[in-house]
Amino acid sequence: MTIKSPRFKLVAVAAAAALVAAGCSSSDTEDAPKAKMDGDKVVITVLAPADPDKKLDTNAITTLLSDKYKIKFQFDTTTMDGGPAKEKRQIAITSGDYPDMFLLIPYVDAFTKTEVQKLGQQGVAVPLEDLIKENAPNLQKALDANPVLKAMSTAPDGHIYALPQWSDCYHCTYWNKLWLNSAWLKKLNLPMPKTTEELRTVLRAFKTQDPNGNGKADEIPLTTDAQDSTLIGYLMGAFAYAPFGASNGIPSLLQLNGDTVETPVDKPEWREGLKYINSLYQEGLIDQASFTQNAEALQATGNDPAAVKIGASPVLYPGIFVQLGSKDGRDKQYDAAPPLTGPTGASYTAYNNPTSTGYTFMLTNKSSKEARIAALKMLDYIYTDEGQLIVNAGPEGVGWVKPGAGDIALDTTVKPTWKSLPSANVPKNSTWDSLGQYNVTLALRNAQAVPQDIYAETGLERRLFEASKLYEPHVDKAKVYPEAQVWADPSTVSEMGTLKTNLDSYVSQGELAFITGTKKIDTDWDTWVQGLDGIGMKRYLELNQQAYDKYKSGK
Repeated sequence: MTIKSPRFKLVAVAAAAALVAAGCSSSDTEDAPKAKMDGDKVVITVLAPADPDKKLDTNAITTLLSDKYKIKFQFDTTTMDGGPAKEKRQIAITSGDYPDMFLLIPYVDAFTKTEVQKLGQQGVAVPLEDLIKENAPNLQKALDANPVLKAMSTAPDGHIYALPQWSDCYHCTYWNKLWLNSAWLKKLNLPMPKTTEELRTVLRAFKTQDPNGNGKADEIPLTTDAQDSTLIGYLMGAFAYAPFGASNGIPSLLQLNGDTVETPVDKPEWREGLKYINSLYQEGLIDQASFTQNAEALQATGNDPAAVKIGASPVLYPGIFVQLGSKDGRDKQYDAAPPLTGPTGASYTAYNNPTSTGYTFMLTNKSSKEARIAALKMLDYIYTDEGQLIVNAGPEGVGWVKPGAGDIALDTTVKPTWKSLPSANVPKNSTWDSLGQYNVTLALRNAQAVPQDIYAETGLERRLFEASKLYEPHVDKAKVYPEAQVWADPSTVSEMGTLKTNLDSYVSQGELAFITGTKKIDTDWDTWVQGLDGIGMKRYLELNQQAYDKYKSGK
Protein backbone atom coordinates (compact mmCIF):
# COMPACT_ATOMS: atom_id res chain seq x y z
CA MET A 1 0.00 0.00 0.00
CA THR A 2 1.34 3.44 -0.92
CA ILE A 3 0.29 6.49 1.06
CA LYS A 4 0.18 9.70 -0.95
CA SER A 5 1.01 13.04 0.63
CA PRO A 6 -1.22 15.70 -0.91
CA ARG A 7 0.10 18.28 1.55
CA PHE A 8 3.56 18.21 -0.02
CA LYS A 9 2.13 18.47 -3.53
CA LEU A 10 0.14 21.53 -2.47
CA VAL A 11 3.26 23.11 -1.01
CA ALA A 12 5.16 22.71 -4.25
CA VAL A 13 2.37 24.17 -6.37
CA ALA A 14 1.61 27.08 -4.06
CA ALA A 15 5.25 27.91 -3.45
CA ALA A 16 5.99 27.83 -7.16
CA ALA A 17 3.07 30.18 -7.75
CA ALA A 18 4.34 32.48 -5.02
CA LEU A 19 7.79 32.45 -6.64
CA VAL A 20 6.38 33.52 -10.00
CA ALA A 21 4.39 36.25 -8.30
CA ALA A 22 7.38 37.52 -6.37
CA GLY A 23 9.69 37.28 -9.39
CA CYS A 24 12.78 36.60 -7.29
CA SER A 25 14.80 33.40 -7.03
CA SER A 26 18.25 34.49 -5.91
CA SER A 27 20.03 36.68 -3.43
CA ASP A 28 20.39 39.37 -6.12
CA THR A 29 19.12 42.22 -3.99
CA GLU A 30 18.45 44.34 -7.07
CA ASP A 31 15.52 42.01 -7.84
CA ALA A 32 14.17 42.14 -4.31
CA PRO A 33 10.78 43.71 -3.58
CA LYS A 34 10.67 47.38 -2.68
CA ALA A 35 11.34 48.09 0.98
CA LYS A 36 8.50 48.97 3.31
CA MET A 37 9.56 51.67 5.73
CA ASP A 38 8.26 52.91 9.06
CA GLY A 39 10.04 56.20 9.51
CA ASP A 40 13.75 55.41 9.32
CA LYS A 41 13.20 51.70 10.04
CA VAL A 42 12.79 48.92 7.49
CA VAL A 43 9.75 46.73 8.08
CA ILE A 44 10.45 43.00 8.44
CA THR A 45 7.56 40.59 8.87
CA VAL A 46 8.51 37.59 11.02
CA LEU A 47 6.92 34.26 11.92
CA ALA A 48 8.17 33.06 15.31
CA PRO A 49 7.00 30.91 18.23
CA ALA A 50 6.49 32.51 21.63
CA ASP A 51 5.39 31.34 25.06
CA PRO A 52 2.46 33.09 26.84
CA ASP A 53 4.80 35.40 28.78
CA LYS A 54 6.69 36.54 25.71
CA LYS A 55 5.16 39.45 23.79
CA LEU A 56 7.67 39.82 21.00
CA ASP A 57 6.35 43.16 19.78
CA THR A 58 7.18 44.77 23.13
CA ASN A 59 10.02 42.47 24.20
CA ALA A 60 13.11 44.23 25.59
CA ILE A 61 15.42 42.50 23.10
CA THR A 62 13.12 43.30 20.20
CA THR A 63 13.32 46.97 21.19
CA LEU A 64 17.12 46.82 21.54
CA LEU A 65 17.64 45.18 18.15
CA SER A 66 15.02 47.36 16.51
CA ASP A 67 16.81 50.52 17.59
CA LYS A 68 20.29 49.16 16.91
CA TYR A 69 19.60 47.96 13.36
CA LYS A 70 16.72 50.23 12.34
CA ILE A 71 14.23 47.38 12.00
CA LYS A 72 10.49 47.58 12.53
CA PHE A 73 9.59 43.99 13.39
CA GLN A 74 6.06 42.84 12.63
CA PHE A 75 5.68 39.52 14.42
CA ASP A 76 3.14 36.82 13.67
CA THR A 77 3.54 34.34 16.53
CA THR A 78 2.66 30.73 17.10
CA THR A 79 2.51 28.88 20.40
CA MET A 80 5.42 26.77 21.66
CA ASP A 81 3.42 23.63 20.90
CA GLY A 82 5.29 22.01 18.03
CA GLY A 83 2.33 20.50 16.18
CA PRO A 84 0.24 23.66 15.79
CA ALA A 85 3.38 25.78 15.25
CA LYS A 86 4.57 23.64 12.33
CA GLU A 87 1.06 23.55 10.91
CA LYS A 88 0.83 27.36 10.92
CA ARG A 89 4.25 27.60 9.28
CA GLN A 90 3.24 25.12 6.62
CA ILE A 91 -0.09 26.85 5.92
CA ALA A 92 1.74 30.15 5.47
CA ILE A 93 4.00 28.60 2.83
CA THR A 94 1.23 26.66 1.13
CA SER A 95 -0.97 29.73 0.81
CA GLY A 96 1.88 31.91 -0.42
CA ASP A 97 1.21 34.28 2.49
CA TYR A 98 4.54 33.78 4.23
CA PRO A 99 6.71 36.42 5.96
CA ASP A 100 9.96 38.14 5.06
CA MET A 101 11.74 36.07 7.69
CA PHE A 102 11.27 32.86 9.63
CA LEU A 103 12.80 32.97 13.12
CA LEU A 104 12.13 29.57 14.62
CA ILE A 105 13.12 27.39 17.58
CA PRO A 106 14.80 23.99 17.03
CA TYR A 107 12.61 21.96 19.37
CA VAL A 108 9.38 23.65 18.28
CA ASP A 109 9.09 24.26 14.54
CA ALA A 110 12.48 24.22 12.79
CA PHE A 111 12.66 23.39 9.09
CA THR A 112 14.14 20.02 8.12
CA LYS A 113 16.98 19.73 5.63
CA THR A 114 14.65 18.47 2.89
CA GLU A 115 12.23 21.34 3.53
CA VAL A 116 15.09 23.82 3.20
CA GLN A 117 16.22 22.25 -0.08
CA LYS A 118 12.71 22.35 -1.52
CA LEU A 119 12.15 25.97 -0.51
CA GLY A 120 15.52 26.88 -1.99
CA GLN A 121 14.75 25.12 -5.26
CA GLN A 122 11.36 26.83 -5.42
CA GLY A 123 12.89 30.25 -4.83
CA VAL A 124 11.04 30.87 -1.58
CA ALA A 125 14.25 30.80 0.49
CA VAL A 126 16.78 33.48 -0.47
CA PRO A 127 20.44 32.38 -0.77
CA LEU A 128 22.40 33.95 2.06
CA GLU A 129 26.07 33.28 1.33
CA ASP A 130 26.81 36.59 -0.47
CA LEU A 131 24.79 38.57 2.06
CA ILE A 132 26.79 36.91 4.84
CA LYS A 133 30.14 37.74 3.22
CA GLU A 134 29.15 41.37 2.77
CA ASN A 135 27.31 42.02 6.05
CA ALA A 136 28.09 39.39 8.68
CA PRO A 137 31.80 38.94 9.45
CA ASN A 138 31.19 37.16 12.77
CA LEU A 139 28.84 34.68 11.15
CA GLN A 140 31.29 34.17 8.28
CA LYS A 141 34.07 33.54 10.80
CA ALA A 142 31.95 30.90 12.54
CA LEU A 143 31.23 29.15 9.24
CA ASP A 144 34.91 29.19 8.26
CA ALA A 145 36.06 27.90 11.65
CA ASN A 146 33.44 25.19 12.07
CA PRO A 147 33.39 22.64 9.22
CA VAL A 148 30.33 20.85 10.61
CA LEU A 149 28.32 24.08 10.78
CA LYS A 150 29.41 24.93 7.25
CA ALA A 151 28.45 21.47 5.96
CA MET A 152 25.09 21.70 7.69
CA SER A 153 24.42 25.14 6.26
CA THR A 154 25.55 24.66 2.66
CA ALA A 155 23.23 22.86 0.24
CA PRO A 156 24.67 20.71 -2.58
CA ASP A 157 24.23 23.58 -5.04
CA GLY A 158 26.55 25.73 -2.91
CA HIS A 159 23.86 28.03 -1.54
CA ILE A 160 23.05 28.72 2.09
CA TYR A 161 19.24 28.88 2.16
CA ALA A 162 18.79 28.76 5.93
CA LEU A 163 20.87 28.56 9.08
CA PRO A 164 20.69 26.22 12.08
CA GLN A 165 21.37 27.28 15.61
CA TRP A 166 24.68 26.11 17.03
CA SER A 167 25.18 25.33 20.70
CA ASP A 168 28.12 23.51 22.21
CA CYS A 169 25.90 21.89 24.81
CA TYR A 170 27.28 18.85 26.61
CA HIS A 171 24.03 17.95 28.34
CA CYS A 172 22.02 18.40 25.10
CA THR A 173 24.32 15.89 23.41
CA TYR A 174 22.84 13.20 25.68
CA TRP A 175 19.20 14.20 25.42
CA ASN A 176 17.38 10.97 26.31
CA LYS A 177 17.42 11.23 30.08
CA LEU A 178 15.06 9.99 32.79
CA TRP A 179 14.58 12.17 35.88
CA LEU A 180 13.49 10.11 38.87
CA ASN A 181 12.21 11.19 42.29
CA SER A 182 15.11 10.18 44.53
CA ALA A 183 13.30 11.46 47.64
CA TRP A 184 10.66 8.82 46.99
CA LEU A 185 13.38 6.22 46.45
CA LYS A 186 14.87 7.09 49.82
CA LYS A 187 11.51 6.98 51.58
CA LEU A 188 10.72 3.56 50.09
CA ASN A 189 14.29 2.30 50.67
CA LEU A 190 14.83 1.55 46.97
CA PRO A 191 18.07 1.90 44.98
CA MET A 192 18.36 3.93 41.81
CA PRO A 193 17.26 1.47 39.08
CA LYS A 194 19.90 0.21 36.68
CA THR A 195 17.92 -2.45 34.77
CA THR A 196 14.54 -2.58 33.08
CA GLU A 197 13.07 -4.80 35.79
CA GLU A 198 14.48 -2.65 38.58
CA LEU A 199 12.72 0.32 36.99
CA ARG A 200 9.48 -1.66 36.91
CA THR A 201 9.87 -2.41 40.62
CA VAL A 202 10.43 1.28 41.39
CA LEU A 203 7.46 2.46 39.34
CA ARG A 204 5.19 -0.13 40.97
CA ALA A 205 6.26 1.10 44.39
CA PHE A 206 5.64 4.71 43.38
CA LYS A 207 2.14 3.74 42.27
CA THR A 208 1.12 1.66 45.27
CA GLN A 209 3.10 2.70 48.38
CA ASP A 210 2.04 6.35 48.81
CA PRO A 211 5.54 7.89 48.64
CA ASN A 212 4.17 11.45 48.85
CA GLY A 213 2.57 10.49 52.16
CA ASN A 214 -0.85 12.08 51.74
CA GLY A 215 -2.83 8.86 52.08
CA LYS A 216 -4.14 9.13 48.51
CA ALA A 217 -3.35 7.03 45.46
CA ASP A 218 -2.54 10.15 43.45
CA GLU A 219 1.06 9.40 42.50
CA ILE A 220 1.89 9.21 38.78
CA PRO A 221 4.81 6.78 38.38
CA LEU A 222 6.02 8.12 35.01
CA THR A 223 4.68 10.95 32.88
CA THR A 224 5.81 13.30 30.12
CA ASP A 225 4.33 15.47 27.39
CA ALA A 226 3.95 14.85 23.68
CA GLN A 227 6.48 17.46 22.57
CA ASP A 228 9.33 17.03 25.05
CA SER A 229 9.14 13.29 25.59
CA THR A 230 12.21 11.06 25.38
CA LEU A 231 10.18 8.10 26.62
CA ILE A 232 10.75 5.80 23.65
CA GLY A 233 14.36 6.87 23.20
CA TYR A 234 15.30 6.34 26.84
CA LEU A 235 13.51 3.04 27.43
CA MET A 236 14.39 1.62 24.00
CA GLY A 237 18.08 2.04 24.81
CA ALA A 238 17.92 -1.07 27.01
CA PHE A 239 17.09 -3.11 23.90
CA ALA A 240 18.43 -1.34 20.82
CA TYR A 241 20.32 1.75 19.76
CA ALA A 242 17.62 4.40 19.33
CA PRO A 243 18.98 7.24 17.17
CA PHE A 244 18.18 10.70 18.41
CA GLY A 245 15.59 12.53 16.34
CA ALA A 246 12.90 15.04 17.09
CA SER A 247 12.36 15.91 20.72
CA ASN A 248 8.74 14.83 20.47
CA GLY A 249 9.67 11.19 21.01
CA ILE A 250 10.08 10.15 17.36
CA PRO A 251 13.63 8.84 16.98
CA SER A 252 15.44 9.21 13.69
CA LEU A 253 14.76 6.38 11.28
CA LEU A 254 18.43 5.93 10.40
CA GLN A 255 21.51 4.28 11.85
CA LEU A 256 24.78 2.91 10.47
CA ASN A 257 25.92 -0.69 10.30
CA GLY A 258 29.49 -0.15 9.14
CA ASP A 259 28.93 2.04 6.08
CA THR A 260 25.48 0.62 5.42
CA VAL A 261 22.52 2.87 6.15
CA GLU A 262 19.70 0.96 7.81
CA THR A 263 16.77 1.51 10.13
CA PRO A 264 16.48 0.11 13.66
CA VAL A 265 12.67 0.25 13.78
CA ASP A 266 12.09 -3.04 11.93
CA LYS A 267 14.54 -5.09 13.99
CA PRO A 268 13.60 -7.78 16.59
CA GLU A 269 15.33 -5.72 19.29
CA TRP A 270 13.01 -2.79 18.57
CA ARG A 271 10.06 -5.13 18.84
CA GLU A 272 11.21 -6.27 22.29
CA GLY A 273 11.68 -2.68 23.40
CA LEU A 274 8.12 -1.77 22.41
CA LYS A 275 6.89 -4.91 24.16
CA TYR A 276 8.57 -3.78 27.38
CA ILE A 277 7.17 -0.24 27.15
CA ASN A 278 3.72 -1.71 26.50
CA SER A 279 4.03 -3.85 29.62
CA LEU A 280 4.68 -0.76 31.73
CA TYR A 281 1.74 1.00 30.12
CA GLN A 282 -0.60 -1.93 30.71
CA GLU A 283 0.30 -1.90 34.43
CA GLY A 284 -0.61 1.77 34.65
CA LEU A 285 2.99 2.74 35.30
CA ILE A 286 3.10 5.13 32.32
CA ASP A 287 0.60 7.98 32.40
CA GLN A 288 -1.84 7.76 29.49
CA ALA A 289 -1.65 11.55 29.12
CA SER A 290 2.04 11.26 28.20
CA PHE A 291 1.17 10.89 24.52
CA THR A 292 -1.38 13.71 24.26
CA GLN A 293 -0.79 16.45 26.85
CA ASN A 294 1.21 19.58 26.16
CA ALA A 295 4.04 21.08 28.19
CA GLU A 296 1.73 23.38 30.15
CA ALA A 297 -0.37 20.44 31.33
CA LEU A 298 2.74 18.53 32.40
CA GLN A 299 3.98 21.56 34.36
CA ALA A 300 0.60 21.91 36.04
CA THR A 301 0.89 18.33 37.28
CA GLY A 302 4.47 18.79 38.42
CA ASN A 303 3.59 21.99 40.30
CA ASP A 304 0.31 20.74 41.81
CA PRO A 305 0.13 22.56 45.16
CA ALA A 306 -1.83 19.70 46.72
CA ALA A 307 1.10 17.26 46.58
CA VAL A 308 4.18 16.12 44.70
CA LYS A 309 2.73 13.67 42.20
CA ILE A 310 5.38 12.88 39.58
CA GLY A 311 7.65 9.91 40.19
CA ALA A 312 9.67 10.08 36.98
CA SER A 313 9.73 11.97 33.71
CA PRO A 314 11.76 11.23 30.56
CA VAL A 315 12.67 14.74 29.35
CA LEU A 316 15.84 16.76 28.80
CA TYR A 317 15.84 18.49 32.20
CA PRO A 318 13.62 18.78 35.30
CA GLY A 319 12.44 22.32 34.57
CA ILE A 320 10.22 20.93 31.82
CA PHE A 321 7.94 19.22 34.34
CA VAL A 322 8.46 21.17 37.57
CA GLN A 323 9.17 24.79 38.41
CA LEU A 324 12.85 25.26 39.18
CA GLY A 325 13.35 27.11 42.43
CA SER A 326 10.01 25.83 43.80
CA LYS A 327 9.20 27.24 47.24
CA ASP A 328 8.76 23.74 48.70
CA GLY A 329 11.97 22.50 47.06
CA ARG A 330 10.24 19.75 45.08
CA ASP A 331 12.43 20.38 42.03
CA LYS A 332 15.43 19.23 44.08
CA GLN A 333 13.92 15.76 44.48
CA TYR A 334 14.76 14.64 40.94
CA ASP A 335 17.99 13.01 39.85
CA ALA A 336 18.98 11.44 36.55
CA ALA A 337 18.65 7.68 36.30
CA PRO A 338 21.47 6.10 34.27
CA PRO A 339 20.78 4.35 30.97
CA LEU A 340 19.07 1.04 31.77
CA THR A 341 20.48 -2.38 30.98
CA GLY A 342 18.05 -4.72 29.28
CA PRO A 343 17.59 -8.50 29.48
CA THR A 344 20.29 -9.19 26.86
CA GLY A 345 22.79 -6.73 28.35
CA ALA A 346 22.09 -3.92 25.89
CA SER A 347 22.53 -0.42 27.32
CA TYR A 348 22.59 2.43 24.80
CA THR A 349 21.91 6.12 24.79
CA ALA A 350 21.36 8.40 21.81
CA TYR A 351 23.95 10.85 20.55
CA ASN A 352 22.71 14.31 19.62
CA ASN A 353 25.62 16.28 18.21
CA PRO A 354 25.33 18.81 16.64
CA THR A 355 22.66 19.52 19.19
CA SER A 356 20.37 21.25 16.71
CA THR A 357 19.88 19.79 13.25
CA GLY A 358 16.86 21.89 12.32
CA TYR A 359 16.98 25.19 10.44
CA THR A 360 15.65 28.26 12.20
CA PHE A 361 16.74 31.42 10.32
CA MET A 362 15.45 31.91 6.78
CA LEU A 363 14.89 34.99 4.62
CA THR A 364 12.26 34.66 1.91
CA ASN A 365 11.76 36.22 -1.50
CA LYS A 366 9.17 38.52 0.08
CA SER A 367 11.97 40.42 1.85
CA SER A 368 13.43 43.64 0.51
CA LYS A 369 17.11 44.39 -0.11
CA GLU A 370 17.15 46.63 2.96
CA ALA A 371 15.41 44.00 5.09
CA ARG A 372 17.92 41.32 4.11
CA ILE A 373 20.90 43.47 4.96
CA ALA A 374 19.43 44.61 8.28
CA ALA A 375 18.46 41.06 9.24
CA LEU A 376 21.95 39.71 8.52
CA LYS A 377 23.60 42.51 10.47
CA MET A 378 21.29 41.75 13.38
CA LEU A 379 22.13 38.04 13.20
CA ASP A 380 25.82 38.88 13.00
CA TYR A 381 25.54 40.70 16.32
CA ILE A 382 23.81 37.68 17.83
CA TYR A 383 26.87 35.63 16.79
CA THR A 384 29.11 37.62 19.16
CA ASP A 385 29.55 36.68 22.81
CA GLU A 386 28.00 40.01 23.80
CA GLY A 387 25.04 39.35 21.54
CA GLN A 388 24.58 35.85 22.89
CA LEU A 389 24.53 37.02 26.49
CA ILE A 390 22.19 39.95 25.95
CA VAL A 391 19.78 38.31 23.49
CA ASN A 392 19.54 34.99 25.33
CA ALA A 393 19.85 36.04 28.96
CA GLY A 394 18.85 39.70 28.89
CA PRO A 395 20.82 42.91 29.40
CA GLU A 396 23.59 42.99 31.98
CA GLY A 397 22.14 43.56 35.42
CA VAL A 398 18.77 42.27 34.25
CA GLY A 399 19.45 38.66 33.30
CA TRP A 400 23.10 38.27 34.25
CA VAL A 401 25.87 39.98 36.17
CA LYS A 402 29.64 39.86 36.32
CA PRO A 403 30.93 37.12 38.70
CA GLY A 404 32.13 37.82 42.21
CA ALA A 405 35.45 36.87 43.76
CA GLY A 406 34.26 33.49 45.04
CA ASP A 407 32.36 32.38 41.95
CA ILE A 408 33.42 29.24 40.09
CA ALA A 409 32.97 28.60 36.35
CA LEU A 410 31.19 25.55 34.96
CA ASP A 411 34.64 24.52 33.74
CA THR A 412 36.56 24.87 36.97
CA THR A 413 39.84 25.37 35.06
CA VAL A 414 38.78 28.70 33.54
CA LYS A 415 37.93 32.11 34.99
CA PRO A 416 34.19 32.86 35.04
CA THR A 417 33.07 35.84 32.94
CA TRP A 418 29.30 35.94 33.53
CA LYS A 419 26.71 34.76 36.03
CA SER A 420 23.02 34.25 35.31
CA LEU A 421 20.40 35.52 37.75
CA PRO A 422 17.57 33.32 39.11
CA SER A 423 14.64 33.31 36.71
CA ALA A 424 12.33 34.70 39.39
CA ASN A 425 14.49 37.82 39.48
CA VAL A 426 14.51 38.32 35.71
CA PRO A 427 11.64 40.47 34.42
CA LYS A 428 9.28 38.70 32.05
CA ASN A 429 9.60 39.50 28.36
CA SER A 430 13.20 40.68 28.72
CA THR A 431 14.98 38.03 26.59
CA TRP A 432 14.69 36.19 23.28
CA ASP A 433 16.28 33.07 24.87
CA SER A 434 15.63 30.10 22.54
CA LEU A 435 15.00 32.34 19.54
CA GLY A 436 18.55 33.63 19.65
CA GLN A 437 20.85 30.73 20.53
CA TYR A 438 22.92 30.82 17.33
CA ASN A 439 26.51 30.68 18.53
CA VAL A 440 26.72 29.33 22.06
CA THR A 441 30.37 28.32 22.00
CA LEU A 442 31.97 25.95 24.47
CA ALA A 443 34.15 28.78 25.76
CA LEU A 444 31.13 30.99 26.46
CA ARG A 445 29.12 28.23 28.11
CA ASN A 446 32.01 26.97 30.23
CA ALA A 447 32.83 30.48 31.46
CA GLN A 448 29.44 30.84 33.14
CA ALA A 449 29.69 31.09 36.93
CA VAL A 450 27.67 28.20 38.34
CA PRO A 451 27.15 27.35 42.03
CA GLN A 452 28.71 24.15 43.27
CA ASP A 453 25.31 23.26 44.72
CA ILE A 454 23.78 21.43 41.77
CA TYR A 455 20.27 21.77 43.22
CA ALA A 456 20.35 25.56 43.39
CA GLU A 457 18.23 27.04 40.61
CA THR A 458 21.26 28.75 39.12
CA GLY A 459 23.22 25.50 39.55
CA LEU A 460 21.19 23.81 36.81
CA GLU A 461 24.02 23.80 34.27
CA ARG A 462 26.31 21.93 36.69
CA ARG A 463 23.47 19.56 37.61
CA LEU A 464 22.92 18.73 33.94
CA PHE A 465 26.65 18.51 33.28
CA GLU A 466 27.13 16.01 36.08
CA ALA A 467 24.05 14.00 35.06
CA SER A 468 25.27 13.72 31.48
CA LYS A 469 28.42 11.94 32.62
CA LEU A 470 26.17 8.94 33.34
CA TYR A 471 25.12 8.79 29.70
CA GLU A 472 28.25 9.54 27.70
CA PRO A 473 29.81 6.05 28.07
CA HIS A 474 26.68 4.43 26.59
CA VAL A 475 26.97 5.98 23.12
CA ASP A 476 27.98 3.77 20.20
CA LYS A 477 29.25 6.42 17.78
CA ALA A 478 29.78 3.80 15.08
CA LYS A 479 26.00 3.59 14.75
CA VAL A 480 25.44 7.35 14.48
CA TYR A 481 24.27 8.45 11.04
CA PRO A 482 25.69 11.98 10.41
CA GLU A 483 22.32 13.41 9.49
CA ALA A 484 23.35 17.02 10.00
CA GLN A 485 26.09 16.92 7.36
CA VAL A 486 24.46 14.67 4.75
CA TRP A 487 22.36 16.34 2.06
CA ALA A 488 20.05 14.58 -0.37
CA ASP A 489 20.70 14.82 -4.08
CA PRO A 490 18.73 17.84 -5.33
CA SER A 491 16.82 15.65 -7.79
CA THR A 492 15.48 13.50 -4.95
CA VAL A 493 14.55 16.22 -2.45
CA SER A 494 10.81 16.18 -3.09
CA GLU A 495 10.66 12.39 -3.03
CA MET A 496 12.79 12.23 0.12
CA GLY A 497 10.61 14.75 1.90
CA THR A 498 7.42 12.87 1.08
CA LEU A 499 8.93 9.53 2.10
CA LYS A 500 10.17 10.92 5.41
CA THR A 501 6.84 12.52 6.21
CA ASN A 502 4.93 9.32 5.48
CA LEU A 503 7.41 7.08 7.30
CA ASP A 504 7.61 9.32 10.37
CA SER A 505 3.84 9.28 10.60
CA TYR A 506 3.60 5.52 10.07
CA VAL A 507 6.32 4.75 12.62
CA SER A 508 5.08 7.15 15.31
CA GLN A 509 1.47 5.98 14.95
CA GLY A 510 2.52 2.33 14.93
CA GLU A 511 4.74 2.69 17.99
CA LEU A 512 1.97 4.44 19.88
CA ALA A 513 -0.46 1.68 18.90
CA PHE A 514 1.92 -1.03 20.14
CA ILE A 515 2.60 0.82 23.39
CA THR A 516 -1.06 1.49 24.19
CA GLY A 517 -2.19 -1.95 23.02
CA THR A 518 -4.43 -1.03 20.08
CA LYS A 519 -1.98 -3.14 18.07
CA LYS A 520 -0.70 -6.40 19.51
CA ILE A 521 3.04 -7.02 19.35
CA ASP A 522 2.64 -10.80 19.17
CA THR A 523 0.17 -10.81 16.27
CA ASP A 524 0.54 -7.50 14.42
CA TRP A 525 4.29 -6.90 14.32
CA ASP A 526 5.11 -8.75 11.08
CA THR A 527 2.30 -7.03 9.22
CA TRP A 528 3.42 -3.65 10.51
CA VAL A 529 7.01 -4.27 9.40
CA GLN A 530 5.79 -5.28 5.94
CA GLY A 531 3.86 -2.02 5.86
CA LEU A 532 7.10 -0.07 6.21
CA ASP A 533 8.21 -1.27 2.81
CA GLY A 534 4.72 -0.65 1.48
CA ILE A 535 5.14 3.08 2.07
CA GLY A 536 8.73 3.30 0.91
CA MET A 537 11.26 2.34 3.58
CA LYS A 538 13.49 0.48 1.10
CA ARG A 539 13.51 3.46 -1.23
CA TYR A 540 14.14 5.86 1.67
CA LEU A 541 17.15 3.83 2.80
CA GLU A 542 18.40 3.63 -0.80
CA LEU A 543 18.29 7.42 -1.22
CA ASN A 544 19.99 7.99 2.13
CA GLN A 545 22.65 5.43 1.25
CA GLN A 546 23.39 7.31 -1.96
CA ALA A 547 23.60 10.61 -0.06
CA TYR A 548 25.83 9.07 2.62
CA ASP A 549 28.17 7.51 0.07
CA LYS A 550 28.55 10.89 -1.65
CA TYR A 551 29.25 12.53 1.72
CA LYS A 552 31.86 9.88 2.58
CA SER A 553 33.60 10.34 -0.76
CA GLY A 554 33.87 14.08 -0.11
CA LYS A 555 32.00 15.05 -3.27
